[in-house]
Amino acid sequence: MHLTRTARIVLGCITAAGLALIYVPLLLVLLNSLNADPSFAWPPGALTGEWWRRALHNTGARDALWTSLRAGLCATALALVLGSLAAFAVHRHRFFGRQTVSFLIVLPLALPGIVTGIALNAAFRTVLTPLGIGFGLFTVVVGHATFCVVIVFNNVAARLRRIGPSLAEASADLGARPGQTLRHVTFPALRPALFAGALLAFALSFDEVVVTTFTAGAGTRTLPIWIYENLARPHQAPVVNVVAALLIALSVLPVRAAQRLSSDPAGGRL
Repeated sequence: MHLTRTARIVLGCITAAGLALIYVPLLLVLLNSLNADPSFAWPPGALTGEWWRRALHNTGARDALWTSLRAGLCATALALVLGSLAAFAVHRHRFFGRQTVSFLIVLPLALPGIVTGIALNAAFRTVLTPLGIGFGLFTVVVGHATFCVVIVFNNVAARLRRIGPSLAEASADLGARPGQTLRHVTFPALRPALFAGALLAFALSFDEVVVTTFTAGAGTRTLPIWIYENLARPHQAPVVNVVAALLIALSVLPVRAAQRLSSDPAGGRL
């Protein structure tokens, strides 16, 4: 499609404005993490690494980070198993109510987080509390898995629709057993979808605030909850900016890895 010079200029300006809206606030966070003024005076009168030193020695931030990592990894592992099995069941088999099952699996991602959080809180109090299981890391993992399963399910289902059942049927015709077909044919074809789904699920779990608030209990603090609680504290705000800056920097690596893995050699997308 040919665009006029005026159209290209307009589209370029709109694109630049959109990118600026996304990335200028992120750059401000990075600069404020080095701003010597704890009130974030602008422009910065001087730069300092003091806030970075304090952040690295902040036990609350380190504990919250470790909690977030454990919750994210456990929720992602659970989502990979349940989401993959659900995708195979829905897209490789025909049974009564298949579309209803698919709808019910995807629904939690569309529900407001506060609705999911309230529902999970009530369910945990009704089912787990009488069994002596209190709110903590376990309930956070279960809560995060409710929407992480959807991410893996959608990725695997899309990949299954793309490859179709013909590869597995050809493998069976050549004498391969089901386990061999899964290991040598199906899994390599699904690997990019599984990896991308795992990254997205982990990112959503790591960033979750609303559901975590209702499922964590008083003694469990993930990193987003720690940031939310400390942002309004005068002496902690610069440290919060450092933590946010670190998260921005670390987010680049998995996103780039997922982008490279989901690209085919011709430059398209799998």
